[in-house]
Amino acid sequence: MSVTFRPCVLIPCYNHGAMMASVLARLAPFDLPCLVVDDGSDETTRRTLEALAADRPQVTLLRLAENSGKGAAVMQGLKDCADRGFTHAVQVDADGQHAIEDIPKLLALAERHPDALISGQPVYDDSIPRSRLYGRWITHVWVWIETLSLQLKDSMCGFRVYPIAPVLRLAATTPLGRRMDFDTEVMVRLYWQGNTSYFLPTRVTYPPDGVSHFDALKDNVRISLMHTRLFLGMLPRIPSLLMRRRSQHWAQQQEVKGLWGMRLMLRVWQLLGRKAFTALLWPVTAVYWLTARAARQASQQWLARVKTVMAQRQMPQPARLNSFSHFLRFGHAMLNKVASWRGEMKLHRDLVFAPGAQEALGLDDPQGKLLLASHLGDVEACRALAQREGAKTINALVFSDNARRFKQVMEEMAPQAGIHLMPVTDIGPETAILIKEKLDRGEWVAIVGDRIAVTPQRGGSWRVIWSEFMGQPAPFPQGPFILASILRCPVVLIFALCQQGKLTLHCEPFADPLLLPRGERQQALQQTVDRYAERLEHYALLSPLDWFNFFDFWQLPEINEKE
Repeated sequence: MSVTFRPCVLIPCYNHGAMMASVLARLAPFDLPCLVVDDGSDETTRRTLEALAADRPQVTLLRLAENSGKGAAVMQGLKDCADRGFTHAVQVDADGQHAIEDIPKLLALAERHPDALISGQPVYDDSIPRSRLYGRWITHVWVWIETLSLQLKDSMCGFRVYPIAPVLRLAATTPLGRRMDFDTEVMVRLYWQGNTSYFLPTRVTYPPDGVSHFDALKDNVRISLMHTRLFLGMLPRIPSLLMRRRSQHWAQQQEVKGLWGMRLMLRVWQLLGRKAFTALLWPVTAVYWLTARAARQASQQWLARVKTVMAQRQMPQPARLNSFSHFLRFGHAMLNKVASWRGEMKLHRDLVFAPGAQEALGLDDPQGKLLLASHLGDVEACRALAQREGAKTINALVFSDNARRFKQVMEEMAPQAGIHLMPVTDIGPETAILIKEKLDRGEWVAIVGDRIAVTPQRGGSWRVIWSEFMGQPAPFPQGPFILASILRCPVVLIFALCQQGKLTLHCEPFADPLLLPRGERQQALQQTVDRYAERLEHYALLSPLDWFNFFDFWQLPEINEKE
């Protein structure tokens, strides 16, 4: 579990003392700190809660002087959790109706999506009263109207994981319902704020002797007023809600927007030179930055992580560390690819070696090598320069199902860019055979280790290794590392970063050869990917704007949870 992910359990309780011992016993195996908020319960319940907390070191009791409602109790609990350093709180109702055994699944989702609200999606048995079932569907419809979306599957389930900071940020600017109207309102307003929700099917049972504090008259009036407020609040948000789309993983994205601008700038470069191109890059990037919402959000997410990690490590932050500068750097990198293939970039003038990089590459070594690259920086420009300088033949393994329009522009402006490209949709035995032939001829093969295959394996599963990256587990492909172990050749890490106005080539030995012993293969594979992720993070912090994964890097495509 990430050091930046600190969950706890939060239980609002009002006169449910009889069920609390059972609830706490079911929570015990997870060894999570637990905060019980006594929302002004009667004397019997107060004594019961005091006794339970006294016997359990993991349980803290917070007492409110008078009954203020579930929403008020949860908010007070979240503030207390934040003060104690927790990042997420699993809300569990005190009546014992939730499948507490699903907490690890909820927390796994929360760790992968730290800014999202993770909620149970109830699967009811025959114990649910029909009146409640029908009432929930009425609320579902209203929520879909208020968000102009079907993404929020169930806004009333009290079994959920709150991202504490976003909720407190919302509460600081917006009054939230204090009673039974809280659960729905906080989910809708978080959605408006940009914090989406993910749902996990979970069993919900209504105990036959359960006690309900739902006031049919007062709470229905509160909920009706809440939906009125949310509906009126939705009206001015219609444009932004209609434009909202779920960000896609890179393997599912269609071509990049704004390539008309790239095509125009390339023509300007041809006719008027690089200075005119640089001037035009700003407005074209501005249009792309304004319209490519998903990429902009991914950029902002990335830079927020960078700032957090740098602050934790007391590293100085680079100037202009913002998403527009990030897009601008990406524009320069895309055009540098073309410029390098057209011969307009020169070795030692536009591209320099970092200390030790030239020795790590071993330019005079006749043996073939596997270059383990990434989408950090601009290795393609290095490949072009090496090709033009006649130093080495560098083959590039590329996923061919993406960015078709940009490839089309590349073919128009720099036809030789396609030389020695090896398009694949997955890494299989035939790929290994082809690469082995090239290595035996002394050629080099570049492959990225930071993107999973375009399509899943048979059965819909993804062959990935989860490794800590920038404070949170991220999925890395198994294929490149297994391939490297099969090829039994030297493996070199390579990064081309924009530093002080030039591309700086960083290289370091990674393995020679990479070994994955049969009996310890999974452990060795995990250690190998962990080492790659650690070096990727190291170089990413050297030049954060060179990160060109404009999607949620910590998310799998077509994951099984629902949004």
